[in-house]
Amino acid sequence: MSGPNPPGAARQPACSRCGRTAPPGAGPFCPYCGRYLATLVWVAEPPPSARRPVRTSPRPPYGGPPRYAFVPRWGFPPGPWRTSTPPAPPSALLRARVALSRLVPLLWITAAVALVAAGAETWRYFLLLASRTDALSTTAVRWSDGLVRTAGWASVAAFVPCGLVLVTWSLHALQAAGDRTATRPSRSPLTVVLGWLVPGPNLSVPGSLLAEIEHAGLDRSPDERPRPSRLVLLWWAVWALGVVLGVLTLLWSLRTGAQARADGVVLHALVDLTAVATAVLTLKVTRRLTALLAPPTGERREILVAVRPPAEPAPA
Repeated sequence: MSGPNPPGAARQPACSRCGRTAPPGAGPFCPYCGRYLATLVWVAEPPPSARRPVRTSPRPPYGGPPRYAFVPRWGFPPGPWRTSTPPAPPSALLRARVALSRLVPLLWITAAVALVAAGAETWRYFLLLASRTDALSTTAVRWSDGLVRTAGWASVAAFVPCGLVLVTWSLHALQAAGDRTATRPSRSPLTVVLGWLVPGPNLSVPGSLLAEIEHAGLDRSPDERPRPSRLVLLWWAVWALGVVLGVLTLLWSLRTGAQARADGVVLHALVDLTAVATAVLTLKVTRRLTALLAPPTGERREILVAVRPPAEPAPA
């Protein structure tokens, strides 16, 4: 007979088949029935072929670097990433400055193209004068016609984007003027656009619009009537002259005859020269008005105007 297990000896587990307890040191198998004494846990796993593949959404194609219509005013914080409030939308003054930065090169291009067109029309007029007494060279006539056509189409290609950006600048500048004086613009955006484009109203609306922007930029009372400066008045007069000459040239082109064509060449040259002057004055006016709409810095500057000698005392 076997005695009790000595102290500290590991007790063998009971056999799950015969129910007997194996003596110490019997090994992992039951000495009575031969069954494996360790507890087994069977886990059933499906084969790899029966697993459902994980579907991943296709990666979108690369669309290029991000684009911003304005210079971003935000930046990444100098530390770990953390959520922050979204940046405020750009102000009307910032939009006006962005539009001005795009308008300046377009105005220079428009002035250059209009100057070339005026020179081409002037050359054609001198050829018409010379044709009354002498025969013209075929080469000169071809070059003149080609230069007039090229300059004409180039003028149209320059005027259209320049006009669109100018109207956009006026909308933003008018809104910035209202923000500066804490007032609501007297004209809606649709009224401003129609005032630039519709013949008749475009003789008065653009000039009065610039006068209102200048009035707000000079911090004058909104109740007072705008008094445009000499620069704005000069721009207004040249702009109105260009509109009138453009309509007159369009109507004159409907006439027939040699004299009507000669007069049409002169009118085209005048329209082109007026366009040059309008582009240059527009550049000066838009720059000045955008600078006036800038917020005040609060600094006072003293400017020496004149030096007068002290008054001599009157003789006794």
